[in-house]
Amino acid sequence: MLPWMLLACGKPETQQKVLRVGFVPAENAQEVAQNAQPIVEILRQKLGMEVEAFVATDYTGVVEALRSRKLDIAFLTPASYVLAKGEAQVRVILKSHRRGSPYYYAAIITRSDSGIRKLEDLRGKVFAFADPLSTSGHVFPRKMFKEAGIDPVKDFKKVIYSGGHDATVLAIFNRKVDAGATFANFPNSPDAAWMQYLKDPQEQKQIRAIAYSEPIPADNLVVREALDPELVKKIEKTFLDLSRDPAGKKMLRDLYRIDGFVPATDADYDSVREAFAVAGINLKKALKGKPQ
Repeated sequence: MLPWMLLACGKPETQQKVLRVGFVPAENAQEVAQNAQPIVEILRQKLGMEVEAFVATDYTGVVEALRSRKLDIAFLTPASYVLAKGEAQVRVILKSHRRGSPYYYAAIITRSDSGIRKLEDLRGKVFAFADPLSTSGHVFPRKMFKEAGIDPVKDFKKVIYSGGHDATVLAIFNRKVDAGATFANFPNSPDAAWMQYLKDPQEQKQIRAIAYSEPIPADNLVVREALDPELVKKIEKTFLDLSRDPAGKKMLRDLYRIDGFVPATDADYDSVREAFAVAGINLKKALKGKPQ
């Protein structure tokens, strides 16, 4: 039985010969924990050591755990990585890819029958962001609005934070909000959040994207800077091997709907730092989970 815990509900114990792995909650935290189990077992086998996995209840939970040295490696979103780099002494080693592309996009979506056709039509509407530290669900959409001369605080009737991409899609579909921000793996493609969270094709047709962001560097895997270099090499090799193996690819798809990993550097995420700056999002407040 794996020692699963939610980071918000307890503190992982520090033990020798134990690798502590953190996972961001792409959607339901329990589902992420279940889908991560095969990967945890692979790490145990390949590294020859105990592996403990922890799923945070939000993006900032993983960053906080890295900062307090409760985790050794972690899967992070681009925005949470940028924050962790400055706060938690981590190093990025790999980034994910889908169909060979290490990028994805933010999408501003609405119901197909809403009458909303462009960003300017959102004025006076109720809008949903995802997590305050969501790259495609908050940071890049804020940048898009800034560049379009739109201030969500002043120009929207109301702004909510749904807590996740699935919640944003459902809020729009059920007319709880007029529009929202989420992810699309490719622009003008069926590979997007509303296609994943709405299973009925007829329901999927009720959602329409009105704008896409620039390409965003993909989610990544980070390690503590102080982690043993030889162990880091083994971890990197394990995930690259998974990326080439059919069974490994399925594990990664089940976990985060990705096809594999490729090497990454800190410079790959400069555009995310720029997005934070342009959007006017304060990193310190973002870590505390305070909406801007």
